[in-house]
Amino acid sequence: MRALVQRVTAAEVWIGATRVTGIGQGLLVFVGVSADDTERDVSWLSDKVIHLRIFPDSGGKMSKDVMSVDGSLLIVSQFTLYGEVKKGRRPDFAAAASGPVARPLYDNFVQACRAQWGRVETGVFAEDMDIQLVNSGPVTVWLESPR
Repeated sequence: MRALVQRVTAAEVWIGATRVTGIGQGLLVFVGVSADDTERDVSWLSDKVIHLRIFPDSGGKMSKDVMSVDGSLLIVSQFTLYGEVKKGRRPDFAAAASGPVARPLYDNFVQACRAQWGRVETGVFAEDMDIQLVNSGPVTVWLESPR
């Protein structure tokens, strides 16, 4: 599993002209599932995201996690995190899990995050969404579960 995590002061999900959900301070987490991922990847990645210390303390050092700052998570499925462009210019998504395989692992990731910290919002799985965000810092971190 892969996650692109952005520290935000605000983030929203839109489908067309409809605002689906949003958060204030917290983490915007784009999650991609590969065909090889298992519940072990879900557990590792959810724990890493919840305890990722990328919020500043009073001295400006990144030492606080999302719970320490009373923030929220906005989790959005994004199969394109597994896009491969080593050859050519058009991404190949062969490594991404199909919807029926990815959906349960994505849902379990969301539930695992909620079990540790209840302030979790989500995008809409497999929908074409517009994401609006204010990246704080900017701070963006790439996470990938170990193989």
